[in-house]
This record gives sequence, structure tokens and C-alpha cells, in this order.
Amino acid sequence: MRRYACPTCSNEVHFRNSRCVSCNSKLGYVPARDQIFSAPAESDRWHDGPTAYNACANRHMIGCNWLVEDGPEEQHCLSCSHTLVIPDLSLPENRDRWAALEEAKRRLFYSIVKFRLGVGDLVNAPEAALRFEFKADVLAPDGQMKKVLTGHENGLITINIAEADDPTREKHRKAMGEPYRTLIGHFRHEIGHYYWDQLVADKPALDGYRAIFGDEREDYAEALKRHYEGGAPDGWQMTHVSSYACAHSWEDFAETWAHYFHIVDGLETAGWYGLDGHTPDAGLNRTPGGWSDAGPYGAVEFRPMIEAWVPLTVAMNAMNRSIGLGDFYPFVLSDVIFSKLEFIHGLIHNRG
Repeated sequence: MRRYACPTCSNEVHFRNSRCVSCNSKLGYVPARDQIFSAPAESDRWHDGPTAYNACANRHMIGCNWLVEDGPEEQHCLSCSHTLVIPDLSLPENRDRWAALEEAKRRLFYSIVKFRLGVGDLVNAPEAALRFEFKADVLAPDGQMKKVLTGHENGLITINIAEADDPTREKHRKAMGEPYRTLIGHFRHEIGHYYWDQLVADKPALDGYRAIFGDEREDYAEALKRHYEGGAPDGWQMTHVSSYACAHSWEDFAETWAHYFHIVDGLETAGWYGLDGHTPDAGLNRTPGGWSDAGPYGAVEFRPMIEAWVPLTVAMNAMNRSIGLGDFYPFVLSDVIFSKLEFIHGLIHNRG
């Protein structure tokens, strides 16, 4: 994530901000420009030269600060427009959950736009577009709880809104033995399945995928059953980014995809804030974006990214320990995991 400044007063503002605390200007983000624009506090319209923008229809509902180009076609921003189902807002707690989910999804779409990954056409080919449903468990008439499973199917990503509740998510994290569990991590994982369909399935990349991640034709249900009953094999940390990645080839890809997004966005953030885990005499000379004017999102080669990421995570782990927290980055990037991450890097950047 890059840094932003208020166009009116130059005060630093953040990706999620809808108002500048310094000058009270209204703020709005335009993903196609990767810029935050300002408007007077009494105005409901933003301008970029001759182009006018309106607020997303969800601005007053859940605090979405993204903008929509003025016109009759669309009232929701790029991110919000891909949400097809929202939770029952007659329950007061669901508005906050929905807001938290959409905030994480806007960060997801930030990366999607930066990588120039398509999200499909919701109007002309909705069945092939990336779509989201945010649902809650429902008590059936027979007294049984109908559970909503977070997952992906043919471009439709379903998220159980309970994941937006911090205590519930922490309970699930402990039960699953995960080092951390976040909303942005859920989103990044689930879109990995969508982009596997778009970039790997029946594509030239499939053979290379199978050589690195294994054969996806293994029975998925049986593989998950075996994983939940027996757990990950000993030494999984040297071959997979998570224990769940051991369950099936598809999950390995999705977990690695999410991890790649973590690394790239983390490196961009570090670059913009001047963070570097190398020693002062390392002789590095990076631009504010980290690698080039395009930053890590536009990096051609993957190895320099890891060469910067590893010492940064060592430094961040030490920082966390210095204030009594657990490791910021409790992962091992072995040669096998490096190859998987490098495959995804090539998949994203060599699409032709």
C-alpha cells in the first residue's frame, strides 16, 4: 500500500480515509488513477480536470470512500459493485461486519487493479465475473443451524460474515492452529481459486503448475477429509506456506497466491515508509516505490523481491518481540516455496 496526501492541504491521509482531519475536505479514491481526490466539505462531487466523480452509493452506509465517474450507469464503486449479497441489516451488528468486509475487499481490489488482473464483466457475462456474497448462518425451521461455508465456486466467493467478528475469527484461528487469520487473507486466498480458473485451467501454464503444485485432479473431497483427519505431514513448513496448503493442490496454489499478495503489498508499504531490513552499508538504492516507478507490483524479476523481503521480515519480527508480541512473519521461505511463489509471479506478469 502506498502513501497518500490530501490534495487540498498536503496532510498525510490514509487509504481508508473519507475526510481529511487537517482541513476537513471530503476525500475519495479513484482506483483507475490510484489517487485520492478532495472536495470541499459542503460538496458532493469530486473533480479531476474535466472528469467529475460521485461518491459510491455505500459511502454513507458503510464508509466506502471510493468514487464513481459521473454518469447514469453505475452508482457503486468498482469494489462494491462486485458484491451481490449483503447481510441482513435489520440486525445492528451486521452493518459493522459488512463494513469490515468491504474495507478488506477494497484493499483486495487495490491489488487486483495494480496487477491489472481482470474481474470480468458483471453486465454482459456475469457468470464469468468475480462476485461476492456475504452471508450469515441461519436457524432452520427444524431447529438446525444452516452453516454458511466460506469458499469459491465458479467465480462466486462466499464469506461467512462471522469472520468479520474479531472474537469469532480468533476462535477459528486457534482451532485451526493458524499463526494469524485476517479478512484480507481470506479474500486473497479465495480469489486464488478464481484466478486459477482464469490463468491455469486448460491453459499453457497447467503443465508447469502440476510440476510445482501437484495434480489438481486428485479427488478434492477425499483430500480434504484426509487432511482434517490426519493433519499436515511432518516438515510441511519446508514445502508449503501453511498446513492447510498441504490438503490439496488447489489449496496449495490459493494459499501461495495469498502469500504472494502479502509479500508484494508489504514490500510496497515498506518502500513508501522507508523501511528496509538491510544493514546501512548494504549499498541499496531504491526509489520510493521500492524497485522502480511501478514499485513491487510492477517488478519484473521475483528474486530481488525476496532478497528484500526476508531481511525486512527479520527486522519486523525483532520489532514485534521488542514490544512483547509474537512474530510478525512466522514463515520459512524454502527453495520449494520460493519456486511456488515465483511461478505465481510469472503467472501474473507474463499473461501476454
